Amino acid sequence: MAHAHDRREAMGRAEITPAGAFEAGSFVSFTLTYTAGIYGIDDTGSLKIVHRFASDMGRPQFDDPAAPNYVTVEASNGATLEVRYDVKQNVRPWDKTLYIKVVRGFLREGDKIVVRFGDPRGGSPGMRLQTFCEERFEFRVLVDAFATYRYQALAEQPTIAIVPGPPVTWKAVLPTLRRPGQPFALFVRGEDRWGNPSDRCDAVFTLRASRPVRGLPERVALAPGRFAARIEGLVADEPGDLFVELLDTEGRVVAASNPLRIADRERIAWWADIHGQSEETIGTNSARAYFTFARDRAFLDVTGHQGNDFQITREFWRELNELTAEFDEPGRFVALPGYEWSGNTGLGGDRNVFFAREGRPIRRSSHALVDDLSDLDTDVTTAEELFAALAGEDCLVIAHVGGRYADIRRAHDGRLERSVEIHSAWGTFEWLLEDAFALGYRVGIVCNSDGHKGRPGASHPGASMFGAYGGLTCLLAPELTRPAILDAYRRRRHYGTTGSRIVLDLRLAFDRPAELFDEDPALGPTSSRAVREAGMGDILRTADPEVTVSLDVHAPAPVERVEIRNGTETLEVFRPYREEELGARIRVLWEGAAYRGRGRETVWDGRAWLEGNAFRRLAPINFWNLDRRFARTGPDGVEWSSLTTGNVAGFDAWLEEADAGRLYIETPLVSCALPVAEIGLEDIVFEAGGLDRRLRVFRLPEENPHRRIVLERRIPLRERGDNAVYVRVTTEDGHRAWSSPVYIFR
Repeated sequence: MAHAHDRREAMGRAEITPAGAFEAGSFVSFTLTYTAGIYGIDDTGSLKIVHRFASDMGRPQFDDPAAPNYVTVEASNGATLEVRYDVKQNVRPWDKTLYIKVVRGFLREGDKIVVRFGDPRGGSPGMRLQTFCEERFEFRVLVDAFATYRYQALAEQPTIAIVPGPPVTWKAVLPTLRRPGQPFALFVRGEDRWGNPSDRCDAVFTLRASRPVRGLPERVALAPGRFAARIEGLVADEPGDLFVELLDTEGRVVAASNPLRIADRERIAWWADIHGQSEETIGTNSARAYFTFARDRAFLDVTGHQGNDFQITREFWRELNELTAEFDEPGRFVALPGYEWSGNTGLGGDRNVFFAREGRPIRRSSHALVDDLSDLDTDVTTAEELFAALAGEDCLVIAHVGGRYADIRRAHDGRLERSVEIHSAWGTFEWLLEDAFALGYRVGIVCNSDGHKGRPGASHPGASMFGAYGGLTCLLAPELTRPAILDAYRRRRHYGTTGSRIVLDLRLAFDRPAELFDEDPALGPTSSRAVREAGMGDILRTADPEVTVSLDVHAPAPVERVEIRNGTETLEVFRPYREEELGARIRVLWEGAAYRGRGRETVWDGRAWLEGNAFRRLAPINFWNLDRRFARTGPDGVEWSSLTTGNVAGFDAWLEEADAGRLYIETPLVSCALPVAEIGLEDIVFEAGGLDRRLRVFRLPEENPHRRIVLERRIPLRERGDNAVYVRVTTEDGHRAWSSPVYIFR
């Protein structure tokens, strides 16, 4: 609570040099000068210079003047200062804190504290800026002038702009499933080295389609100032799969789109990322910029905003509803109103809440960061209370894992909570799906970004604790409208990916007519009908002891494996190549998490080397953070720094000799030595405790051409309980996809 004497303008002022716009992820030296106001700063008073939780700017260090991120602090009057840095020493979202305490002496009006971020005088290359763009990046200065540990923000804060770098990769994006003759669009963008869509593009590309496409121009140009190109009105008349390549002026292919399937289907595919936040809560950039990015730079069909409820004021809740109403355009883009119910883990954990229409009340888990307590009586503290409060609402709930994880063992309502989110930028959480199977819940699988960097739908993890690329969900619906999209979620007609736009078609065929239920019969009486075929999300009863599973996958990258599963049991691991096709390529992967909560990060920093052989070529997998090392140490060695948060990372190694010598691997959790000749088609697995923590080694063909997989299998059905039949697809570029299960009981 503010007091009359805490006049912000009397707390002093701060300025930063140089000012202006700077490239994301670049090294820059800044000088922030604080000039004391009329109160000065008393003995043992202090300053805080704070940055947002989401920022992945380099961590300040005070020991090595020649290294990056070296910071010095001095007082103009010679006062002695104590300086330290803590990632969580202030009120969120301004958690990251450079703390400067006056321990001997004091400051009078006009005295200065000079902070040099990336002080170049000792040879430091500068401060590594955050890796994502922000229109107004603040060095927020808070002053404790009276040594009371009550801080006052300055009236005007020093700011810079963080902008994209030049493009280093190109992306071509098509839809995934359209009907013959149905118009579609091709999107093209350039991305800088940190995954930011770049407006510094200056290129012309030739377009080459793998099948005839009416309306496709010969070339596309991206000029400076443009973040993307959108080519509308394209039509493919014949069924089949197609992709489009971008060719540079030398005729080289610089990018290939994801595959687009042209098929006469009732339901077509729409891509969604409905989980992320903006600067009004704990994210980056404005909520308006968030929706604009999703539609115009990530090329999503569906998005939603999920601010932490305990940070959403009445005014911001009103603004969010106005934005979803504005951006929701049937046929072009669907925006879902909603919020994240952010109950403490012990009270049920995080849930995403989405409404069918605007104007619905927000039921917060608390008012932790909302000062207006006039609606305190509408709070619902536990997940059980949340489900009770939403019982009469036209809404959808999704369980997810973020800072807090959803405890579906404590609370779950199948009428509202139809899906679990098993991948986001926070990691991969298949254990949440396994919890649902163990409890007999019938849920679909979604993946989203849960991004805080303002990039829904294209959520590169950057250099922060977010260990994975943000996920996407592919929804199967007849049209792009809010009712059709919500119906697809409720019927579990969707699949999730770790960010890859893959074609995934799973169907089950029955020998005799099976009973397909319109709703989950475990929730009460429902209608049903007889069918011979089922798809993702369906719930059926059959007398058949076996069922035929048909899978048709087309991926943007070669398929490494397909796993056919019944609940927690893996029925088959299919690889699209035979053992005799294996070559001199070895894959080493590490994965998993420490445990379910916030401290789930697992460090895999390590090295590998060969004895009696050498590396011909090395390629990292899922090394998103460019600050982390992956480097050769001579012809027979490699070392790396890496962490996982449930997801997977690793590398491929092409060997000089296919079967010679021994491979040694050393990490904090696993150390091993393997004869190279014993590495084959099947995984050699080293378990490492925690949540599915393990290291795996296996062999691949020198080149794998298999991007399209068509499978048909007969699988047995268990007599008792649900048969939750689904697939997990892994591609060679490190991405995964999961179909929602088909639930069958005998």
